[in-house]
Amino acid sequence: MAQYDVFSNPSTSTVDGIPYVVVIQSDLLDALPTRMVMPLAMPEGATKMPTALCPVVVVNGRRLHALAHYAAPLPAKLLRRPIGNVAAQASALVSAIDAVLSGI
Repeated sequence: MAQYDVFSNPSTSTVDGIPYVVVIQSDLLDALPTRMVMPLAMPEGATKMPTALCPVVVVNGRRLHALAHYAAPLPAKLLRRPIGNVAAQASALVSAIDAVLSGI
């Protein structure tokens, strides 16, 4: 699996609001049994998301919010087949992680 590959959310309890996760972990760490992923959530009607922290990512024509503050490791074996790759939108994802780590 490659960095910025998008997978269906393996969590049945959150899949309705968070249909996908994106791998943000460097390919250099492929030997690890886990992958750091960022949830990709459905936009919620009236809820305003801070764009620096939750950038909009387009996956197969769908606009989703990347939730950098919920990034977490998942076992790699739970991530089956990628449904896409958002490497073209990598700078927004990296900036969101920077916002989590440094507040900017």
